[in-house]
Amino acid sequence: MAYLIQLNSFFLFISLFILLIHLPVHQAVNGGLSVKLIRKNSTNAPLQRLTDVAQTNSYAYLGEYLLELSIGTPPVNIYGILDTGSDLIWTQCIPCKNCYKQNDPMFDPRKSSTYTNIPCPSDKCSLIDTGVCLAKNRCSYTYAYADSSITQGALASETITFKSSTGEPIQVNDIIFGCGHNNTGVFNDHEMGIIGLGRGPTSLISQISSTFGGNKFSQCLVPFHTDISISSKMSFGQGSEVLGDGVVSTPLVNKDGGPLYFVTLLGVSVEDTRFEISNNSETAPKGNMFIDSGTPPTLLPQQLYDQVFDEVRKQVPMSPITDDPDLGPQLCYRTSTNLEGPIITMHFEGADVQLTPIQTFIPPGAKDGVFCLAFTNTSNENAGIYGNFAQSNFLIGYDLENEVVSFKPTDCTK
Repeated sequence: MAYLIQLNSFFLFISLFILLIHLPVHQAVNGGLSVKLIRKNSTNAPLQRLTDVAQTNSYAYLGEYLLELSIGTPPVNIYGILDTGSDLIWTQCIPCKNCYKQNDPMFDPRKSSTYTNIPCPSDKCSLIDTGVCLAKNRCSYTYAYADSSITQGALASETITFKSSTGEPIQVNDIIFGCGHNNTGVFNDHEMGIIGLGRGPTSLISQISSTFGGNKFSQCLVPFHTDISISSKMSFGQGSEVLGDGVVSTPLVNKDGGPLYFVTLLGVSVEDTRFEISNNSETAPKGNMFIDSGTPPTLLPQQLYDQVFDEVRKQVPMSPITDDPDLGPQLCYRTSTNLEGPIITMHFEGADVQLTPIQTFIPPGAKDGVFCLAFTNTSNENAGIYGNFAQSNFLIGYDLENEVVSFKPTDCTK
């Protein structure tokens, strides 16, 4: 779910797909923070050891992966979208003047002994571009996303509590987050906010990296159809590296110090038929795609998308659905079993990532027995989005110290 200022041109494509299906992590940990996922900070904290790994739960729901964080004192659980495409942690807060409906109670800062409003003026208030000083010298923020969702409220600091593998709670103090009092947009009633994991200074990874031994993390998203009781882990800091047989890595491209994780896509193959993103793969624009766990489909430039669309249609031995106006121009098939489709390879710089039908064909909402190609198009020829459908069943590691992202095929349900 990318920050709006940087992704205006993608809004229509993302929102159309999310209307159909608005809509965890696996790695041995050797000393970092490990966040436990189930399908849908203070710098003075000690580095956690192998015998004492911090964990929390998450689940996948309607195309998004929700991360559970316990905030405040006493701790209160919130469930926010796990989002590598933004850099702010926020949740809906009481009083909520204009908020969307959520099932769980909203966070009440008056009931937490560790809640502190960020004062004005202060360096912390300026960490977010829209931080401004309002009444009583409190810092206020506004944060908007590419799908038109907006959160507004008070910028504050809180304690986050993780569960440890030994059963002891692990508290991380002074985490900056947004206490949202005015929140609108594309949210369902299970989503209580967003957990930004981008490069920006207010993201979760940026705030805990020094505490847990390194500016790096890894994730392993389970496939969309996995039962919500199946769990996996997300790892932060030292020990989160993706290693072993089958690992491929591609350089991260840091564009203007922004919060997004850009990589370079050279082309896409459907089985043995390859299409280049430009006339020559050697001239492909650097950083022409970013990896976003908050966007379900993968967005490709129009010409490349058309080529992939046509070739997939040729190689699937079935007739596509053409008589359902709800599906629009999507490439969809009706079948009583999982769709058998071609292998689609994403040719990143230095890393070929092979996608199977479990990652490339997704049921659109409540339509039983229908599978649609999990790609869509963008008119922006210089940038695309690598969405969370394509990321499932891969152990994906972000190493921001060495500026690489690594992929390892993995059964994320184990």
